[in-house]
Amino acid sequence: MAKNVVVIGTQWGDEGKGKIVDWLTDHAQGVVRFQGGHNAGHTLVVGQGSAQRVYKLNLVPSGIVRTGVNCYIGNGVVLDAGHLLKEIKELEDGGLQVKNRLKVSPGCPLILDYHVRLDVARELKRGADKKIGTTGKGIGPTYEDKVARRALRLYDLFYPDQFGEKLKDVLDYHNFVLTKYLGAEAVDFNQQLDSALAKAEHIRPMVADISAALYEANAAGQNLLFEGAQGTLLDVDHGTYPYVTSSNCVSGQASAGTGVGPSMLHYVLGITKAYTTRVGGGPFPSELDIESDNCPGNQMSVKGQEIGTVTKRKRRCGWFDAAALRRSARINGLSGLCITKLDVLDGISELQICTGYELDGKVVDMLPVGADDVARCKPIYETIEGWTDSTVGVTQFDKLPINARLYLQRIEHVTGVPIHMVSTSPDRDHTILMHHPFLAPL
Repeated sequence: MAKNVVVIGTQWGDEGKGKIVDWLTDHAQGVVRFQGGHNAGHTLVVGQGSAQRVYKLNLVPSGIVRTGVNCYIGNGVVLDAGHLLKEIKELEDGGLQVKNRLKVSPGCPLILDYHVRLDVARELKRGADKKIGTTGKGIGPTYEDKVARRALRLYDLFYPDQFGEKLKDVLDYHNFVLTKYLGAEAVDFNQQLDSALAKAEHIRPMVADISAALYEANAAGQNLLFEGAQGTLLDVDHGTYPYVTSSNCVSGQASAGTGVGPSMLHYVLGITKAYTTRVGGGPFPSELDIESDNCPGNQMSVKGQEIGTVTKRKRRCGWFDAAALRRSARINGLSGLCITKLDVLDGISELQICTGYELDGKVVDMLPVGADDVARCKPIYETIEGWTDSTVGVTQFDKLPINARLYLQRIEHVTGVPIHMVSTSPDRDHTILMHHPFLAPL
């Protein structure tokens, strides 16, 4: 019987989902993206020594690195067709087979030039103190068009006359906003039309009914892995609004963003750093100083190489926030946790875990809803003794330093979610497995 697993980021993104998805594909025959766009950045490290390869993926699902695994991009993904084709070429130039293993939903809304221009112009207009921290890749404006029912979708490209008529209408609207409100340049209709249609025939062979393809794979007994992007606390409904992304990043979106029923989702794995990071604006209760030498935040930043794969911005770093994870656990219905980057904490003498907050004179044990309340939260910490021995490359739980084991056990206790996996370096094989998501009973 087929077993399907959803992999979700439980913090503010950048938790290391790509590595874990890649590692799990030894038991999966298909990997599915269900939301976000090329604002996702999944880094995979495969092999050792001179044979080691590093892959940086944005749109192509992380399963593409493992031979024989089929990959799917669902309708919940907003698609920059040019970026997808560029990413495919780079991967194929590197020796991977992609086009014959990748299927893309015709229902994906297209990211077009005016979406990117709107994204950038809006951030400029907000000013430095009110920036959302968008990647500037047109993700948000494309989702807006989808909800407003004016989006051009992938299948529209295959009907050029119809595409041109729709484009003219929507471009009149967006050019008015660009020029009259945002003070930016208009997008030329003919250039946009030609640029979009030129990609149609290159992408047509990969277009397929993803819902039907996934049901067929499932009926054939194939295990499927649903790959989320960003993180739960960036979810447009459940995150620290308005400092969020424009899509739903929670496990339930795996159903809506691919066209499979919830009953096909059997296990939800929450990916969680051993500390916490955030890119861009928004409140961050357990945030630490990352610039001063010889302090925990700086070690997290430098040793953890906390620079955005897509944005190239430094990630903000802080102590592990159990109160935030409690909210993520409930929203996603987590079956288990995978703790990543444990090795980054090696050598820190004392660790802190944020177990709750003081908010307006009251103690709360869960991240509040909305950025305003979160911004007023003062973290309540519990101190845990650190460890000096290296955890890099450890693949068995009982081989970890005793204090590292105690730290993980404390995380389990304060979050209420069992830890099923631990990552001890970016390398695919440096993973501790306690319970395999694909082998757990249904």
